[in-house]
Amino acid sequence: MQQMILDVDTGIDDALALLVAVRHPDVNVRAVTCVAGNASLEQVVRNTLKVLDVAGAGDIPVAAGAPRPLLAEARHAAHVHGNDGLADLGLPESTRQIEPIHAVELLRREILASPTPVTLVPLAPMTNIALLVRMYPEALANVERIVFMGGSASVGNATAVAEFNTWHDPEAAEIVLSAGVPITMYGLDVFYSVTVAAEDITRLVAAAEPGAQLAGRLLQHIVSVKGGEVRVAGEGNGDIGDAGAVCAAIDPEGVRTVNLPVRVSLGDALTRGQTVVDHRTAGHEQEGAGDHGFNPIDVALGVDGVRYAKLFLDTITA
Repeated sequence: MQQMILDVDTGIDDALALLVAVRHPDVNVRAVTCVAGNASLEQVVRNTLKVLDVAGAGDIPVAAGAPRPLLAEARHAAHVHGNDGLADLGLPESTRQIEPIHAVELLRREILASPTPVTLVPLAPMTNIALLVRMYPEALANVERIVFMGGSASVGNATAVAEFNTWHDPEAAEIVLSAGVPITMYGLDVFYSVTVAAEDITRLVAAAEPGAQLAGRLLQHIVSVKGGEVRVAGEGNGDIGDAGAVCAAIDPEGVRTVNLPVRVSLGDALTRGQTVVDHRTAGHEQEGAGDHGFNPIDVALGVDGVRYAKLFLDTITA
């Protein structure tokens, strides 16, 4: 049984990711921690609890974390996720209670309490994870791998070169990438490549089971706001986004990674938040080139979209 902790800024594709993680038979979700990103921290917490209700999740501890990035101001993504972060579907409020401790304390508690090393899956700006690295580095000894949704080895979405999660809190991303833990970057190079076909979305929407129906309605919204996204193949298809990172954590054989040096740009306004991936196979030895503190991580450059779409649908509808 894989021990997993998700760090989320629940939005739409975080919700899809939560549904997969909670429902997969080989995953034990030890905790979910929340951070500001797609929506305000308060809204993210509310959304997370609502999704766990619809998913039929057990008593999974949830905690609120950082309400803003380490240095920058918070910036939300209502234009993609809706005013409430969940496509304005009007899901009923949850009666679940959050843990009376900060998310970083919950991360530490659940990582250290796990009988086997934890897979940590950040699907949001990595503010909480950076704080964990700085406050409780000893907890990292029981982290098997970090599989994070963020970054890009090519182009961005928040800016021309920066992906939203790393752009939102680049200092946090740089701290985590330097933490010395095995890391997989599931970024924009594969993000749009796992899609659910239009006919499957229609079937999900028509499902009687609440979790499957919610997945379908969220995917419908994704299609409506990403209709012009050329990286999503197929008319009417919807990408599962963050949920693909959970699939990669569950089934790593479905993603092709290359171990490459990566740093996060922290300065220039044009490149701030960019994950600078060094693809060179030679030339590092040139004077002035150096590695400049670049950290080698596994960068996802290809994904078996059909395999992960099947994993997603089989899990959601089981």
